[in-house]
Amino acid sequence: MDSIDRGSVKDVDQQQFTTAFAEFLKKTGKLELPSGNWVDIVKLGIHKEMAPIDPDWYYTRCASMARFLYLRRTGVGAFTRVYGGLKRKGVRPSHFQSGSRSVARKCLQSLEKAKLVEKHASGGRVLSQLGRRNMDTIAKQVAEKLARQQQQQQQ
Repeated sequence: MDSIDRGSVKDVDQQQFTTAFAEFLKKTGKLELPSGNWVDIVKLGIHKEMAPIDPDWYYTRCASMARFLYLRRTGVGAFTRVYGGLKRKGVRPSHFQSGSRSVARKCLQSLEKAKLVEKHASGGRVLSQLGRRNMDTIAKQVAEKLARQQQQQQQ
């Protein structure tokens, strides 16, 4: 094992962390899904043609937003730019389109109800102390799992 303490979200691969944190959110049951069948039929932006295929996309998006909030304080508008993309217009040139404000807002509200995120005094949202602690715990577990896999490959 390394003597370096890898207990931060910044130290692990973002894709592995996001999937692990999404599993944590789903397993604990703290995260509350929006009511109705909204989660099944919503598009994630005007630039998308279809709804997400992954049935657990909401947990993945919330985990991704929580990781983003770990790094910096942001609001709904910034998340629409982060999750935006190019709208394909056929023969005409593509243009950037923002992601869905509704999805960003509902994800942040769900994270707030779970007490992982709180509103900042000067605007935007910031990660709470409980959220930061949970994310560091998951990051440490991901780092340990990766270290064990590397040790097994070396043997």
